[in-house]
Amino acid sequence: MAMSISERQALVNHTIPEDYMERVYAGWVGKVIGVRHGGNVEGWSYEQLERTFGEITGYLHHFRNFAADDDTNGPLFFLRALDDYTHTTDVTAEQMGLTWLNYAPDGHGFYWWGGYGKSTEHTAYLNLKNGIMAPRSGSIEMNGSAVAEQIGGQIFIDAWGLIAPGNPPLAAHYAEKVASVSHDGNGKYGGMFIAACIAAAFTEKDAEAIIAAGLSVIPSDCEYARMTNDVIAFYREHPGNWRDCFKFVFDNYGYDRYPGVCHIIPNSAVIVLSLLYAEGDYSRAINICNMCGWDTDCNVGNVGTIMGVLVGLEGIDPSWRKPINDFLCCSSVIGSLNALDLPWCAQYIAGIGYRIAGAEPVEKWKAILGGGQSNFHFELPGSTHAFRTDCDDRQHQVTSFVENTTEAAASGERSLKVVFDRARGGEGYRTYRQTYYRPEDFNDSRYDPCFSPNLYPGQTIEAMVSLPKAEKRTIQARLYVRDRNTDVRHYGEKLTLTPGQWEQLRYSIPPMDNVCLLEAGIEWIPEGGWGPLIAYVDDMRFSGKPDYAVDFAKERLEKWNGTHIEVSQLTYLRGLWTLDEGKLVGSFYGDSAESYTGDLQWDDYRFSASVIPQSGSEHRVLFRVQGGIRSYAAGFSEGGRFCLYKNENGYRELASTMFDWSLGQCYTIEINAAGDAFDISVDGTMLLCYEDKDAPYLNGMVGFATDKGSRTQFSSFRFRGQ
Repeated sequence: MAMSISERQALVNHTIPEDYMERVYAGWVGKVIGVRHGGNVEGWSYEQLERTFGEITGYLHHFRNFAADDDTNGPLFFLRALDDYTHTTDVTAEQMGLTWLNYAPDGHGFYWWGGYGKSTEHTAYLNLKNGIMAPRSGSIEMNGSAVAEQIGGQIFIDAWGLIAPGNPPLAAHYAEKVASVSHDGNGKYGGMFIAACIAAAFTEKDAEAIIAAGLSVIPSDCEYARMTNDVIAFYREHPGNWRDCFKFVFDNYGYDRYPGVCHIIPNSAVIVLSLLYAEGDYSRAINICNMCGWDTDCNVGNVGTIMGVLVGLEGIDPSWRKPINDFLCCSSVIGSLNALDLPWCAQYIAGIGYRIAGAEPVEKWKAILGGGQSNFHFELPGSTHAFRTDCDDRQHQVTSFVENTTEAAASGERSLKVVFDRARGGEGYRTYRQTYYRPEDFNDSRYDPCFSPNLYPGQTIEAMVSLPKAEKRTIQARLYVRDRNTDVRHYGEKLTLTPGQWEQLRYSIPPMDNVCLLEAGIEWIPEGGWGPLIAYVDDMRFSGKPDYAVDFAKERLEKWNGTHIEVSQLTYLRGLWTLDEGKLVGSFYGDSAESYTGDLQWDDYRFSASVIPQSGSEHRVLFRVQGGIRSYAAGFSEGGRFCLYKNENGYRELASTMFDWSLGQCYTIEINAAGDAFDISVDGTMLLCYEDKDAPYLNGMVGFATDKGSRTQFSSFRFRGQ
């Protein structure tokens, strides 16, 4: 039943705290730390952990970069329902289920694909894909309680608490809908409980009050509430030793009492006891939670969010943050959203929170919240935006690092401080943002990530840079990009810096073919001498329209492991996608097999691709791709036709014309997309002109597709933003 206007207004009636951005950032940082902390010991028992590590006090494993995880995929990408449909409380469970289909690859990455009736998420996805919409897709009625009450209902939920600061009922309102896509009963109540706890952590000061807020939004007679109240009671009688409480949990709420692979109740009990026994200390909370074992990354991630919001950034020890360096890896179908930085995540989440509340951001954050994914401002305390350092000097041991600082700022209050402990004349010392990631950048293939670059030829880089007033040497600086394919750096003009002054660097990357931009950054060049090099970076941004081309003969297969092999620069929805005879090849036995590249924000552009139908009847290119169920397709169809389609959770034909195409023949399809108007030609002959006046897609990636059991080759493509 729809809510009345007064009911809706009452639900969203809350005040955004002045430090909201910082607290959201702290919560999200806390989440990512927790997932990383528990990642490599997931499924271990307390006894195994104690035997191996003794008392856990810090990270258990070192990662080059921590690969994608379902615990962070879900919160960020399910939240996009509020962008794609409505941010209001009128958003429906069905719309949230469609968001699953749009952003999660079909059968790989993102979740654990353990089989129908075994993995709750796999079960729900297959239900949705086959027309069983949410909330029935996750219901006990459809899937049974054993499947519906696994842990996933709460592990994906953190962002829904972060968008409702101080408003547990609102957080629970959203959480109930999104959790119901895949879960029911206690599985759904767990999502509501955790979201409410996170929302309460913005205003409450102790764990018992936060837990009480969580209990207030779920039925008092459910198993989840019974367990929580029992843990609270044990804590009040035995507040001194969390291990005694864990023994109580193990004996009364252990895995042996609940069906399925990973039931929510035992793991939620660990979350509750960790909050209670932490005594308000972030490190103690996540270490206790990890020590208890079971589903460690999930449990520690939820505890990390709650405690991060509660204690703020100052309450999270830098030793937890430094190894992460603000980097987050994801594994959606949107390759440009699979390499993120945590400040952007916080901006995205907080921006939705402000919209829901109908509140204006404080002046400090107004411009930043509208700045987009490719703006690096360093205004959040401790933030680095995943910037890194490198140098040419291989003869000497050079120690280098980046850190957030208030020592200098081109705008706002903070900047990125770059330090090289020794730098000699004529060498290059670099500060950069990695714009594409490869298998060798990771220790493992957790949840099968793949990427499209975050920067392309034709775009522009700008940055503000400065040297300390005390710098006596002459230092030059220039912007650069590094091509992964040739390992060549391309440079902008050099500028000799004046110590103590902020100066702007700007580099318009020329159009280039067959490149994959791996890095974008600043190179510092001392003209002479030997000594420390300190510099500051602020307000770095990428902008402009791409202009580039790719010959697939120049690309490569990126092997993560025997079953995770990706075509460089591409993600894929489903099907077999590989390189063969210097061409991209796609095939599949069933639904549309699709592969994507580019950026979700690309709007007007010309896109052309060389297409060679190999077998079957359907051979297409894609444009304005916003995910697996939102795009346009144009290509060859059975009966000698050329068709334009729109994907709205299933393709429907918009227009067609006769075209005598043949298997084995190479054709160049070109699409000019400008606003809602599309001009489509083949080999230079205009075939279709169409205006979509019915909720057109105005932005999106490009891609390649084959359907109905077909096989298609693509030899190259060209993209030019308009």
